Amino acid sequence: MIPTPAAGTADLLREAAAFNTKVAAAVTKLGRVKDDDVQIATTPKDEIYRTDKVTLYRYRALGEQTVRTPLLIVYSLIGRYTMTDLQEDRSLIRNLLKQGIDVWVVDWGSSSRADRYLTLDDYVLGYLDDCVEAMRAATGAEAVNLLGICEGGVLTLAYAALEPARVKNLILTVTPLDFHGDRQEEKLERGFINVWARSLTATDIDRMIEVWGGLPGEFMGAVFSMLTPIRSITKYNLDLLEVVDDEAKLLNYLRMEKWLADRPHHAGEAAKQWLKDLYQENKLVRNELELGGRRVDLRELTMPVLNIYAQDDHIIPPPTVRVLDGRLGTTDYTELGLPGGHIGVFVSGKSQGIVGKGIVDWLRERDG
Repeated sequence: MIPTPAAGTADLLREAAAFNTKVAAAVTKLGRVKDDDVQIATTPKDEIYRTDKVTLYRYRALGEQTVRTPLLIVYSLIGRYTMTDLQEDRSLIRNLLKQGIDVWVVDWGSSSRADRYLTLDDYVLGYLDDCVEAMRAATGAEAVNLLGICEGGVLTLAYAALEPARVKNLILTVTPLDFHGDRQEEKLERGFINVWARSLTATDIDRMIEVWGGLPGEFMGAVFSMLTPIRSITKYNLDLLEVVDDEAKLLNYLRMEKWLADRPHHAGEAAKQWLKDLYQENKLVRNELELGGRRVDLRELTMPVLNIYAQDDHIIPPPTVRVLDGRLGTTDYTELGLPGGHIGVFVSGKSQGIVGKGIVDWLRERDG
């Protein structure tokens, strides 16, 4: 006579069978998804200027222009600007266009060993300055609005401090400013990149760049994954299974994964400066960072500044962002804290009606 399994065992077997059935269904559904189904950055735009691997785009209007000054979005060197245009209903760019902003974006391209000796000086005083000049020539504007994201915020801040006459308003989003500010954070799950960067020696950094010729996108992707190890382990099974029955959620999930997988390399010498001058020596907030032989002094920021941070950001903790009050050459300084994480403030459904409107309202008040 075959023994009857205990009730608990039977329940576990049923759960395992149901789980396997759901996995099989998920595999079948994923097999039917085509690349065209998960396209990102689909908002129409036109190439205006190109130099080396850098391209400047201008988006086509989606509404009547309500802010005269054009806005340039500058993303970091280790991510793609396409995150700001993930899909139609989760697109900061579309949000801004529909509210009457003339939106431009700089695409840094992807560096290779040939770009080993490009520095932050080249990106700020070379490429970024070229893009601003192209915008001024095309629109007739004396100055432009800059919106920098993460590392791109550091680039735009440095440019605005060195060329304040060409920047009407400066918007920083999830931008590290005090690279040692994480030491004030009591939440141990935040600021791991800061700790990792400070644990390296100058020789470690030099050898790393010498071997790779730059900072590989795959390496930085692995570093970011290690910041949330459990989530990184479970997202391709448990998280995926939670959304596989909802086509809209599934495609949104896949678009996000597509963006994460497209991580460009960071030019070598610029990576050295990023890790040594900023993460290790914290020169930016101390007014000690030099680009092109010129010192980046926060007191030279005389234009209005909006500083947006994510309240639950584990990559750029709030204490590393909220440090500009009283350090600038302008009294028109605003901080805006938003719920969500480092990327969530741009792509989550909840943030769509907050961050875009906050930016547009702030710009309209200062467009006179």
